[in-house]
Amino acid sequence: MKKVISVYLKSICEESTNALNEKAVEVAYSTLTKAGVVAVPTDTIYGIAGLAQNNDVIDRIYRIKDRDKAKPIAICVSEIDEFYKWSKVTVPHSLLTDLLPGPVTVVFERSPALNNRLNPGTKLVGIRIPNNEFIRTVCRLCNSPLALSSANISSETSCISVEEFQHLWPSLDAVFDGGILKETDPNRLGSTVINLSVSGFYKIIREGCAFSNVKHILENKYSLKEMT
Repeated sequence: MKKVISVYLKSICEESTNALNEKAVEVAYSTLTKAGVVAVPTDTIYGIAGLAQNNDVIDRIYRIKDRDKAKPIAICVSEIDEFYKWSKVTVPHSLLTDLLPGPVTVVFERSPALNNRLNPGTKLVGIRIPNNEFIRTVCRLCNSPLALSSANISSETSCISVEEFQHLWPSLDAVFDGGILKETDPNRLGSTVINLSVSGFYKIIREGCAFSNVKHILENKYSLKEMT
C-alpha cells in the first residue's frame, strides 16, 4: 500500500487557502488508469473509487467493502454533459445544474454505453458530481466514469477522515487525504439519492444530507411530483 497522500497544499501567498496537490492528482490518475482502487474525499464522506468500465475493478470494490453484489454502486463523473452518455436523462439540463455539483446522487435509466457488469441486477444507475475539486479533476483526466462507494465495510459507519478506515488501507492502492470532512456532512448521512427516471416524477431513495434543498428545487421550481 502506498503512503497516504495529501490532496491539498497550503498556498504560499495565503495560508487560509489550499491548492490542489498536483502530485496527488498525478498519482491518482496513474493508479486509476492502471486498474487501481483508491480512497478519495468527496463533498460528503470518504469514498472508494475505481474505473467503472473495468470489471476487475468493480469486483475488487465489492470485495474490499464486503458488499453484497445485489447492492448497486453509483458512478462519479466530472461534468453534467456526461450524464447524457451514461444514462437516459428525463429532466431539463437546468435541473441538473441546480443540483450539481453537490451532495446529490441522481438516478436514471442506464445507457448501453455503461459497463453491463456494473449493477447487472437493475436497469438504473446513480450518478454523482461531487463538489470536490480533487475527485472531479481526477475523473476528468481519466475520461471515464468512476465507480464510487463509501470507504467503509458494508453496513459500518461512513468515514469523514482517512484514519477512520485505516483497516482498509492494505486493500487499497492509494489513499488520498483531504482532511476531516465534518463541515460538509457532519452527520455522515452521505449524498441525497433521488430517482428521476420517470419523467415528471421523483422518488427519494435516501434522504442524505441535502434532502430539504433537493425536495424544494424539484417541487417548487420544476413541479415534479413525488412517486408513491
